[in-house]
Amino acid sequence: MKVLAVDTSSNVATAAILDDDRLIGEYVLNHKKTHSQKLMPIIREILSSAELKVSDIDIFAAANGPGSFTGLRIGVATIKGLAHAVNKPVIGISTLDGLAFNLPFCKYLICPIMDARREQVYNALYKWIDNTFYMVEEHRAISVQQLINELKEKNEKVIFCGDGVPVFRDKLMQALGELCEFAPISCRLQRASSIAALALQKAQKGETESYMTFAPFYLRKSQAEREYEKTCCKQC
Repeated sequence: MKVLAVDTSSNVATAAILDDDRLIGEYVLNHKKTHSQKLMPIIREILSSAELKVSDIDIFAAANGPGSFTGLRIGVATIKGLAHAVNKPVIGISTLDGLAFNLPFCKYLICPIMDARREQVYNALYKWIDNTFYMVEEHRAISVQQLINELKEKNEKVIFCGDGVPVFRDKLMQALGELCEFAPISCRLQRASSIAALALQKAQKGETESYMTFAPFYLRKSQAEREYEKTCCKQC
């Protein structure tokens, strides 16, 4: 079963093709947020290099949130369009699940953090138990200080990944000390291969959806929506 997956939830644009348990190819570009210009050329390049056509893909997958509102829309819309063209199913995978899955069989608590601005992060917590991947705290938008307080209460070793690491690294180290570790750069940011692997697991259980209903999830409203609601409230 061939899976084509993308992740455009952050500054990173990444695409991968998985054929059952074989990674055929992966492309990762962490240079400016120009996904509308770069994503389709990346997909064309990886398909061409693998000598595959869009019609050869069985499942199309995308990181569907949380993350950049514009980035998510570009990735999801691209996957919807490709799936529509060849009438194939799609699968959405949480960006946070994908980030945590970059650290297979890790013995520590895994804590992906995506910078959500205003001293907040998109976050969830994960553990590998008996070689099985579990979410132990659901997706949320949370203040960094609230997350630190929660992790102090847990009092166990935690490893951080995601684009929030360089933003909050010093604060986390100062607050958590020896409890705090950081993923190596090769697995710290979004990887489409992790999205593809999680999508394959869902596909094998029959957990696919139609491209017609596939949509991003954002965890919170956009800045524009919040400003609009604020303006409306003042006028009422």
